[in-house]
Amino acid sequence: MFPSLRESNTLSHLAREGSEVGQIDVERLMSEIVDAGLKVHRALGPSLLESAYERCLAYEFEMRGIPARRQVGLPIVYEGARLDEGYRLDLVVGSAVIIEIKAVGELTRLHEAQILTYLKLSGYRLGFLMNFNVALFKHGLRRMAL
Repeated sequence: MFPSLRESNTLSHLAREGSEVGQIDVERLMSEIVDAGLKVHRALGPSLLESAYERCLAYEFEMRGIPARRQVGLPIVYEGARLDEGYRLDLVVGSAVIIEIKAVGELTRLHEAQILTYLKLSGYRLGFLMNFNVALFKHGLRRMAL
């Protein structure tokens, strides 16, 4: 269970501002995210659809008491206008961290640019790019920050 994060409304602020007071909680959350991803990868292995990994990862967060939302809409704000163009964040964990899930042969600079753009558009500072289509989970994991 992760009660300090579940009850806290400060994670979004911490992820955006990098406050020293909450760095321990944010680092703990990041560690839990990696551990949950590793557990899902060990259980399922490579070669499934991204949606399967997303659902199982969301379930793993739920079992750990970590709040996570799936398929969170991401509008574009252009010249003051909010434009909904169908962009979706795979997972937002603890109102602080974006996870972009992939099931591809290898991650590319384009995948990294995608999550960096999502971070910029959303205002979040922290994210993970997780590719589950790898033999070793650590080879498909990228921690991203603005």
